[in-house]
Amino acid sequence: MDLLHCEDFPVGEVIVFGDRIVTQEEIIAFAREWDPQPFHLDAEAAKDSQIGELIASGWHTGSLVMRMMCDAYLLRAASEGAPGIDEMRWLKPVRPGDRLSVRRTTLAARVSRSRPQIGIVDFQFEAMNQTGETVMLLKSAAFIRRRTEAA
Repeated sequence: MDLLHCEDFPVGEVIVFGDRIVTQEEIIAFAREWDPQPFHLDAEAAKDSQIGELIASGWHTGSLVMRMMCDAYLLRAASEGAPGIDEMRWLKPVRPGDRLSVRRTTLAARVSRSRPQIGIVDFQFEAMNQTGETVMLLKSAAFIRRRTEAA
């Protein structure tokens, strides 16, 4: 299969990918390692929190989105990394049993001025739960090689 290049991400394109059920066990395991706040670690302790129940760390949600991106297209892309994240918002809690998917929208694409063989593609990612609610919003750019003939 050919690699996906910058030209394969047309501005305005919207695709949905991923299908991931979030388990209580993985919420707790992630929290133990990376975000050990009580409302991520213990269902009983979480009852005293603002949400009142065990929820996934936002960083866990972001990691799940990254994995779904890799599985859906990124590992098939001529990716050269990214300059960072422009915006990341956790809009709704992710609970045990939630089923997540991602909607990717291509917002813009341009040629790098300093490295014309590289395109810079701006994306918006919306992580959605099983009822279609957006639980996380992420905006970021990616460095993706252009096709040789285009560069």
